[in-house]
This record gives sequence, structure tokens and C-alpha cells, in this order.
Amino acid sequence: MNPTPSLVTIVVVCLLTLAASGFGLRWSRTTSDFYVASRAVPPSWNASAIGGEYLSAASFLGIAGLIYLEGLDTLWYPVGYTLGFVMVLIFVAAPLRRSGAYTLSDFAEARLGSPALRGLCTGLVIVTGWLYLLPQLQGAGLAIRALTGAPGWVGGVVVTLVVTANVLAGGMRSLTLVQAAHYWVKLFAIAVPAVVLVWVWARNGQPIPEIPTLGENHLGGTRPPAMSLYSAYSTLLALCLGTMGLPHVVVRFYTNPDGRMARRTTVVVIGLLGLFYLFPPIYAALGRAYLPTLPAGDSADTLVLLLPTLIAPGALGDTLTAVLSAGAFAAFLSTASGLAMAVAGVLDQDVVRPALGLSPGAGGIRSFRIATLAATGIPCLLLLGVSRLSLATTVGLVFALTASTFCPLLLLGVWWRRLTSVGAIAGMSFGAVAALAATVTTVSGVAGTGWTALLLSQPGAWTVPLSFAVTVVVSLLTPGRVPQDALRTLVRLHTPESLELSTPPRQ
Repeated sequence: MNPTPSLVTIVVVCLLTLAASGFGLRWSRTTSDFYVASRAVPPSWNASAIGGEYLSAASFLGIAGLIYLEGLDTLWYPVGYTLGFVMVLIFVAAPLRRSGAYTLSDFAEARLGSPALRGLCTGLVIVTGWLYLLPQLQGAGLAIRALTGAPGWVGGVVVTLVVTANVLAGGMRSLTLVQAAHYWVKLFAIAVPAVVLVWVWARNGQPIPEIPTLGENHLGGTRPPAMSLYSAYSTLLALCLGTMGLPHVVVRFYTNPDGRMARRTTVVVIGLLGLFYLFPPIYAALGRAYLPTLPAGDSADTLVLLLPTLIAPGALGDTLTAVLSAGAFAAFLSTASGLAMAVAGVLDQDVVRPALGLSPGAGGIRSFRIATLAATGIPCLLLLGVSRLSLATTVGLVFALTASTFCPLLLLGVWWRRLTSVGAIAGMSFGAVAALAATVTTVSGVAGTGWTALLLSQPGAWTVPLSFAVTVVVSLLTPGRVPQDALRTLVRLHTPESLELSTPPRQ
């Protein structure tokens, strides 16, 4: 493999990202510009931006690697990633926009009026953002190492520097432009090589790859059907319900002009994601035909980058690898930028400004930029301690965390009047402790084997329902803590803006 074309395309993607950020700087002057792009992003543009930041390292590289290793079991990942936005569309897209909040912490405090709950949300947004940033940096390191043999930390540092500059330059307005462009870069980068490689495979007369059935894996072992079914259902539950709790996804709905536009945005997002996820399984199937076993030291996450030179050696293979490398780095940069933006937002409001003695409306862009440095720098330092889990597995654990914490808060906060701050704190605390404990034991490699390891590596099936149950039970036991304005808040969340504007003011 000649790494030069790939390195050139990576450098071009990074430079174009920085150039677009600099262009967006002229539009960003106010706090509203930096946080929510003045709430003026149209649905088509916003949908592309959501697709750009949502299609992460796990989507571009990890899904193909998982299907290559585990077979049909892991087809639930692209299904769940897309279906998550159906849940967002049905339950929370428009109400979140009507809440008028900037962050998840703002929504929690506005709905339940609890500073303690706001602090818990802030901590969870930071932890979730950093946990999700790690696989993006790890994926960049894997890509650089597969292409050049350089140490894994190099790719992570490059992504960190570009993302920091990107967010510092123009905030949400700048990111919207960059991420919308990145979606189409990623779609082109994964679709065109897939079509070419399938054509080469058909021309060469290779046999049809065999994809294992439920419970089988690439190493020749099998898993009991009960364990395979549990894994599939737990994964699907976590991905479907975890999407609405991802801070970098939720903040995007605050940028729409109104609730109706938020729903339109979500419909377009579902179509864009469905189109993209047609292609990763193709790489997994081709890997079965051309790469029966992985080379020593290589990860399945690098399968997408290894295939072109195996199937079409020479200039064609190097060109296709360069295209895929550009798409992979667009995935790393856009997702990491969205996460950095979301984490910086809560750090700015709830950590940096209080530490500097600034009031909520003071500090402006300067405090936001201080928060950005912390939001991107700390995950880069933590990168060295991350174990070599697959990208999709790591991201799946983050979805289980958000499904067990923010999902109960959002669903019950939007649809249930009797929710109390005590119940929300109890449910989120239980979900956070359970999901984080499962994540730590899995990432550290001490989860064991058999059902114990499976329950900890796929915790969504038990952490999510228990979190809902704790929230509901504790809320029912504390009826005196229901906010007095709960009904008025719910009416505002569910009333279209056009009707609100026609309502006469109270005397």
C-alpha cells in the first residue's frame, strides 16, 4: 500500500475543515450564535449536519468490522442507530425545541426547577461526551497506524487539534456548515469505493461470501441462542433509546426555528442515515471473501481501509483507500466537533463561569473558548489509557449510558406531569452507576466470561427498564415535589408555536 495518497486526502480534509471554520467565524458574534446558531438553521441543512456528526468512527469503520467478526447478530447496530431517530421524531424533537433550552441541563432545570438535577445532568453530559470522544480519537489513531505505521496517539492528537480550532473559530454556526459538508463527504467516500470493489469482485468471479447465522462468529465458535437473542435485543434497546440522550445530537434540535422544523429535520435525518448504512455490510461481506483471517496486530476496525489494496492492488486500490481515508477522517472530525461543542456548552455555563465569578449572561465567547480547551484536551490525555475494544462496542456502551440516564428524564419530563426532581435524580443516578460500572468492567477487561460478561458488555436490557422504574416509583412517593408550574410547562412543550403566538397575554 502506498500511504501518500491517503495522507494527502487526510490533510486536505483537515485543511478544508479549518478553512470552513474560519469562514463561519464572520457569522458568529453572539452567545446565541455560538450555542445554537441563532436558532435559524433550516431542516435540510440541519439534517445534513446531524448526519455528519452522528455518523462517527463506529459507523464508518466499526460496523463493518463487527459484522465481519460476528455476522448477522451485529446488523442490529445500523438498524438501531437509524431507528433511534424515529424515537426522537415521535417523542422529543418538537418539545425539546419549544423548551427554549441551550443544553440538556437547561431543559432539566426549566422542567423541574432543581439546581441539584442540573448539576447531575452537567456531570453526565461531560462524562458522556468524553466517553464518546475517546473512540473517535482511537479510530483516528487506528487509521493512521494502518496507513503509515505511526503510533496510535498521532491520529488522536491531530483530530484534537483540528477539532479545537474548529470549535474555537465559530461555535455552532461554523460547525453546522462543516458537519453538513462532512455528511456528503462520508457518503461519497463509503459508497463509491463499495460500488467499485463489488464490480471488481464480480469481474474476478469470486465466490459469494458466507455470513454466519445467529450465534456464530468469525473465529469458528458459537454462542447459545439465548445469549445471542439477549445481545440483539439489548443492543437494539440501547441504540433506540440512547440516541435521544446524546448531548451532541440533542443540542442540534435547539438550532431549528421552531418545533415543526425540528420534526422535518428528523424525517430527513432518518433518510440520510438509512442511505449511508446500506454500505458498511458490503465491506464486511467482501472481507469474508478476501480476508479470511486478520493479519497479526490489525484490528477489525481497519477492515474498510485494508480491503481496497487486497481486492484491487495498485493505483486503483491506493486511490480507493485515499477516498476512504478522507471519509474516515471526516467522520472523526465531525463527530468529535459536535461532542466538543456539547461538552463545552455545559462546561461554560456550569463550571467555567461560576469558577471565574461570572453571572450566567456574562463572559460570553471568552469563557466558552476556555471551556472548549478543557472539553477537547482531557479526552486526548485519557486516550493512552483506553483498551483495545472495538469502536462499535465502545460506542454501544455510551448509548447504554444515555439510554439509562437522559432517556428517562426526557421521555418522562416531556410526557408525564407527575415527574419530580427527586425521582429524576434517583433514576438517573441509578442508571449512571449501573451503566458506568458495566462500562468500566468491560473496558478494563475484568468482566469475566459467560452470562456475566454478556450482561456487563450489553447492559441496556436491564439498566434502562430499572432506571425508568426507579424514576417512576420515587416520583410517586414524592408527590409534594411536583413543580407547581408543571402543567403550564407541558402545555408550552406540546403547543405549536403558531398557537402560542396567537394566545393573548395574561393580565
